[in-house]
Amino acid sequence: MPSLPAPRGPITEHLLSALAGEGIPLGPIDPGVPADPLADEDLQLALYLCYELHYRGLDGVEERWEWEPSLLSLRGSLEQRFEQGLLDAVPLGTETVPPDEMDIALREIAEQDDGPSLSKFIAAQASLKQVREFVVHRSAYQLKEADPHSWAIPRLAGAPKAALLEIQFDEYGRGRVDRIHAELFARAMHAVGLDSAYGAYLEQIPGLTLATVNLMSLLGLHRRWRGAIVGHLALFEMTSSIPNRRYAAGLRRLGLGEDATAFFDEHVVADAVHENIATADLAGGLVAQEPDQAAPILWGARALSLLDRRWAEHLLRCWREARASLRRPLGSARLAGALEWSPEPDQLVGTVAKGLDPRPTAPA
Repeated sequence: MPSLPAPRGPITEHLLSALAGEGIPLGPIDPGVPADPLADEDLQLALYLCYELHYRGLDGVEERWEWEPSLLSLRGSLEQRFEQGLLDAVPLGTETVPPDEMDIALREIAEQDDGPSLSKFIAAQASLKQVREFVVHRSAYQLKEADPHSWAIPRLAGAPKAALLEIQFDEYGRGRVDRIHAELFARAMHAVGLDSAYGAYLEQIPGLTLATVNLMSLLGLHRRWRGAIVGHLALFEMTSSIPNRRYAAGLRRLGLGEDATAFFDEHVVADAVHENIATADLAGGLVAQEPDQAAPILWGARALSLLDRRWAEHLLRCWREARASLRRPLGSARLAGALEWSPEPDQLVGTVAKGLDPRPTAPA
């Protein structure tokens, strides 16, 4: 379970005080209307905490908070502001798309994405310090990978349900604990000298990143957005294989081994297969059953594209300006195998580039 973070504003201060033990029910609070609800630190952290009660819970927080009406009321207000921000940026259309053309419609959304390529930057020039920041950002979702999309399973039937289950079976390692994608990502975190514990970096992850995870939780938890969570997953799968190949290449460029790259290598292969299942069988299958779900499917894909583009722009802008993309810089770390990275993690790159073995000669 994640530990409770520090508040980032009046909403989280109010919420965290209650969750920490100041009593149920939660007192009333007006979340207000933030200038940018898609990146507001206070709103996004509060919403993330509310959603986390439906995942693994929060350390020291009573489990009955999950369905406490006063908390659900606050969550509903936060969701309303987040959802309106999404709809203002990406209006919900009224498209009707034949089932056998859903893959084409989703492909057009992917091709319209003109945002900066974070994966190309990491493949070609990111420092080890920047790669570690990238991995921390991704941990907000990857350590719970597949879970938000799994909420769609009971909302589907027939062919689209079977398609989703086929994808999720792979995501959860096909019955092998060591191949669960979230476990592979935890190994990658450990390999680059990070704490792989679930939620370990919540304090440092900015609202802009939390919003990308909150989007999945919002869509997965609400049946009315079942088409949108399908569209989100479909675009996620169809735009994953090539970037993950680049991420793996960047890690190898920095001299990192299989423990660091296995997660990304797995997605190069798996997502190339999942792409056709997600677009044709899942999205197309849902539209064949419910033609009015075409517009929500496409909206879910567009919402994903919007938030991912803003997230990538944030990271690249921070790195161009030589500053941390997290809420505070990462400290020194230890590489898996007890190699000390201190005070500057990037020093390891020179050692590997010279062909020297960076592993210690004896256990630390």
